[in-house]
Amino acid sequence: KQAEKTVHQKKEQSKTKCRKARRRHINLVAEFNRRQRKNIWLETHVWHAKRFHMVKKWGYSLGDSPTEKCYRACYRAMTNHCLLQDLSYYCCLELTGKENELLKQLARISSVDTGLTFEEACCLSGRFEGSLNLYRADRYPEDMLGPVTFIWKPRNDSENRQLWIWLHPALKQDILRELKAIFQCREPEEMYTPEPVTASVQEEKQMDVVLSLGKKRKKEDKEGERAVPVKKIIGDGTRDPFQSYSWVSQTTGIVISDRTMEVLRYRLIGPLSHSVLTETLKAASLQTV
Repeated sequence: KQAEKTVHQKKEQSKTKCRKARRRHINLVAEFNRRQRKNIWLETHVWHAKRFHMVKKWGYSLGDSPTEKCYRACYRAMTNHCLLQDLSYYCCLELTGKENELLKQLARISSVDTGLTFEEACCLSGRFEGSLNLYRADRYPEDMLGPVTFIWKPRNDSENRQLWIWLHPALKQDILRELKAIFQCREPEEMYTPEPVTASVQEEKQMDVVLSLGKKRKKEDKEGERAVPVKKIIGDGTRDPFQSYSWVSQTTGIVISDRTMEVLRYRLIGPLSHSVLTETLKAASLQTV
């Protein structure tokens, strides 16, 4: 009787989990944020990390070369189908203000001798994207800063215009410094510091469970810092998240904003690129209030 009683009291053993499931972090968001302390991930990082050799450049973690021999597949996609590239690591600077004032100062860092300028009619209307080389103010043809691409927001009833300039992260600091100088932009007096968004109650409870598992996971990293709770990553690899990201000119009213990692950018190559965009993007119905 005692033996039969013992058999019935035995709990049903749970199925043994695979090694991948046992090694999986209890909170992937917290783990991903911890791994982005030094190098920011793109939106497509997880996809690339499984298929590419990753490199650390310009404050980002980027896919360098594929782990498989897929060069022929990429070439076929470029020539016959569609190939997508993630260019979100390119920096985006937004200029807002009066059109005449913007063109007047931007003419100092560009030249008509190199080709298109910010004043080109096809680009100024906002229908096409332009590209040019930037120089230090009034220093052409010396002191070249680097190539950039730009696009204007189409005109509306307001006299203010918006201009987006895309540039390589290695050129960002020099070009941003030159733009702030020609527009005489300064940081606003009451600078808003973007605080990371706190996690929900459920995520905080999950993080408490992670910290309580002292035997399995360390509460501190190699630098002796406490584990960071689940928070939204604000900023990018070329800017400290607690630095200013907007500058205003008191004389002209021009505003320079850093939109890096806020506006994602993808490049589609191939004859079926427009077909892919047509099937993917749907026009929204305009609703007037």
